[in-house]
Amino acid sequence: MTAETKNCQNCKQNFTIESDDFDFYKKIDVPPPTFCTECRIQRRLTWRNERTLHKRNCDLCNKSILTIYSSDKPRKVYCTQCWYSDKWSPLNYGREYDFNKPFFTQYDELLESVPFLNLSLTSVENSDYCNYSLNLKNCYLLFGSWECENSGYSQRVVRVKDAFDNLWLTQGELIYNSTYCTECNNISFSFDSHGCSDSKFLIHCRGCSNCFGCVNLRNKSYCIFDEQYSKEDYLEKMRSFDLGSFKNIQEAQSKFNQSITSSIRPANIFRNTVGSSGDLLRNCRNCKNCFLSNEGEDSAYSRLIEKNFKDCYDIWIAMENVEKCYELVAGGANDHGSKFGVTLYQGCFDLSYCYTCISSNNSFACASLRSKQYCILNRQYTKEEYESLVPKIIKHMNDMPYVDKKGRTYRYGEFFPPELSPFAYNETIAQEYFPLTKDQAEAQGYRWKDPDTKEYTITVKPESLPDHVKDTTDDILKETIGCEHKGTCTHQCTTAFRIIPEELSFYRRMNLPLPRLCPNCRHYERLAQRNPLKLWHRQCMCDKNNHNHQGNCPNEFETSYSPERKEIVYCEGCYQAEVV
Repeated sequence: MTAETKNCQNCKQNFTIESDDFDFYKKIDVPPPTFCTECRIQRRLTWRNERTLHKRNCDLCNKSILTIYSSDKPRKVYCTQCWYSDKWSPLNYGREYDFNKPFFTQYDELLESVPFLNLSLTSVENSDYCNYSLNLKNCYLLFGSWECENSGYSQRVVRVKDAFDNLWLTQGELIYNSTYCTECNNISFSFDSHGCSDSKFLIHCRGCSNCFGCVNLRNKSYCIFDEQYSKEDYLEKMRSFDLGSFKNIQEAQSKFNQSITSSIRPANIFRNTVGSSGDLLRNCRNCKNCFLSNEGEDSAYSRLIEKNFKDCYDIWIAMENVEKCYELVAGGANDHGSKFGVTLYQGCFDLSYCYTCISSNNSFACASLRSKQYCILNRQYTKEEYESLVPKIIKHMNDMPYVDKKGRTYRYGEFFPPELSPFAYNETIAQEYFPLTKDQAEAQGYRWKDPDTKEYTITVKPESLPDHVKDTTDDILKETIGCEHKGTCTHQCTTAFRIIPEELSFYRRMNLPLPRLCPNCRHYERLAQRNPLKLWHRQCMCDKNNHNHQGNCPNEFETSYSPERKEIVYCEGCYQAEVV
């Protein structure tokens, strides 16, 4: 089919469905979407709460637990031990399909009855305050992460040790307040740097050591704000900076921000990637509008896939070996052929409209399944019965669509309506990528959760903290510190926070001052450093004559830098000709 322009039924803006998109939809036998790319992402994210944790009791053993489901939600929640036990069966909550009700109404009724897992944690040791993570040891407030040790206050970090306040890291040690860095050691305040060590304030650097405030360097040492120093002069200069001081860190950050603005930026951050559009991709081929993913092929509109995916559209996050999947909030390892799912783990295949299912296959509209197959609304069927009933349900979904409170229509091929999500909008990561105020969220049909009443007294104001880490005593561990934002931001500010012993030890080891913001506000500050996960069509801004062109470079590209931004954005060829 040729490309077609559609009008999004959510934002009412036009969007294009390309011919290769139609080929994919035909291959997996689904209709084309009626929501645009961004609205589809936002809709999926309203079903993923990673970081908002609540205390309540397990609905089976009654012990106190941490969970992503607040007690005011009409959801039954079990602790990990109970959920994985043989004390209950998800099939006990099965029901016949009712052709007199819309599909999503029936599915919501199932979700209100079946028990849910309190948190998604596997093989963790002393790491209870984490979620969507596995293989952790001595970690605290880590989310969407795996194979980490002695780390905290981070999201989407993999194979790291002794790392605090980070976002999107892979493999490293002693890392602080850095984003999208790989194979680095002893670095802080850095972005998109690879194979670097013993450095602070880096961006787009590769193979650098003992560098400070540097941009676009390759295999350099002893540089300060891109100026080369001898080893002795570099060490002397660094001592004079005295970066254990909060005031000095703030001044260094301000100067670094100025140097970034005047430096060239690559249109895309690609490594070994061909025929693709998006950003932050490694070893990808023919991936369209994809971000933060590795080893992908023939896929589109997907984000945060760890490695090895093929023929996948509209995936938010997945681990590895994912193929022919569509509209998933989270996939695990070895998922194949699943569509419209939330949290499908450990080799699921051919699941449709399923929520928190593990090692299951060939099931439709189920929740909390473990090692099951041929189920519909958690009721067991034979293979023949299942294959006969599913087409009838799909037809019924089209004949009797669900219509939400804002008049949006949901037939077969649409993801779950946000109004059925068990989470308020500001509890989910939708708020991280599509931030809204309470009034905006409610006007768009989303639920909002007001902060719980805080039962603590701030004992230290942020402005009263010692400026230098050397002046910080162990008494700080007893204090409740006020957050600088005081709850006035849209960052889910907790208004106050504590310093844990492992964190204080880390600051002392790294010679870093105490933070003045709560962990949530620090997280949102890191999010603000990355570009949006969307693309704009632009032309290279290079006007140098020694880059295989005369005058302005004619190359055009898709980039995550919007046209109104101040950065100087180059195409790959011109950027590579300039970096040193």
